[in-house]
Amino acid sequence: MKRLAVYCGSATPADPRYIELARTVGDSLARRGIGVVYGGGRLGLMGAVAGAALAAGGEVIGVIPEALVSGEVANPDCTELRVVANMHERKAAFTDLSDGFLTIPGGVGTMDELWEAVSWAQLGYHAKPVGLLNAFGFYDHLLAFNRHMAETGFVRPAHQGIIIAEAELDLLLTRMAAHEPHTPIFAMKASDL
Repeated sequence: MKRLAVYCGSATPADPRYIELARTVGDSLARRGIGVVYGGGRLGLMGAVAGAALAAGGEVIGVIPEALVSGEVANPDCTELRVVANMHERKAAFTDLSDGFLTIPGGVGTMDELWEAVSWAQLGYHAKPVGLLNAFGFYDHLLAFNRHMAETGFVRPAHQGIIIAEAELDLLLTRMAAHEPHTPIFAMKASDL
């Protein structure tokens, strides 16, 4: 994995563990020679990931919609800052520029990005690993809901392993690097669906 799209919040929670986690992720990726592709912002967890990766000598590509640049949200320190027209172009760029997806804690936008990466993998638009860092148990309920969707038949058995979830970054990155693509819906017959 040469580059990972890192999905995370632009907010700064009161609990300092989240910003520290973001810094650790940015630093760890850079020290492994893995570039960061992210939302291009300088605030919250996004800014912490980027800042730590840059401080450790890593590549950081920010992809930000025009509407967010004017509000002084854009991070001018990125190795490269790509300004796109909208969120759809932003997410397409994340997929094009990265070798996988790493989600750390975040809010609604982070969930949108995660679920699109999962959905696109399920369909067959990409065959890249989708990692979820479940630090501090932040995603316990999301993982339980994902299991519930599978148990009720809304996630096919072939797609139940798309989300690679771990509480520790090293183990998550190891599992993501060993990722083997599943059979996507586009390659299935109607009888398999």
